[in-house]
Amino acid sequence: MDVKEVLLPGVGLRYEFTSHSGDRIGIIARRGGDFDVVLYAADDPDQARPVLRLTDDEADTVAQILGAPRIAERFTELTRKVPGLEAGQVHIEPGSPFAGRPLGDTRARTRTGASIVAIVRDEDVLASPGPAETLRGGDVLIVIGTDEGIAAVEQIVEKG
Repeated sequence: MDVKEVLLPGVGLRYEFTSHSGDRIGIIARRGGDFDVVLYAADDPDQARPVLRLTDDEADTVAQILGAPRIAERFTELTRKVPGLEAGQVHIEPGSPFAGRPLGDTRARTRTGASIVAIVRDEDVLASPGPAETLRGGDVLIVIGTDEGIAAVEQIVEKG
């Protein structure tokens, strides 16, 4: 299935595809973590009817049900299309000062400008993790940002 990805500056990302029945469906991944599911009108491709709004936690649950491992893969593909934007993986070692602490304690985005968009934990992917998500040794953070921002997140989780 062909999924079109569009960067919406200041808003987030829009994913768009056509269903097997011919409906054009859009999913807007907002920077704040919420997701909007919309259905486009057949006679006006620019008119979208809201179908569903999901909170960060609800979207995470749906993503896990529908195959969340593809999310990390898509972010990597997206970064190839946006100059200066990279995707990286940052490992949480068992001795990290943040192992056993909430993600929000890292203040990674505020300190580096890079965003932690997912946590890979064993076979699961926690998409759009909230600040209350407890980090564990062995977790892998999927980070989107500049090379410098990703390196800075790595330093934070290693040294505090």
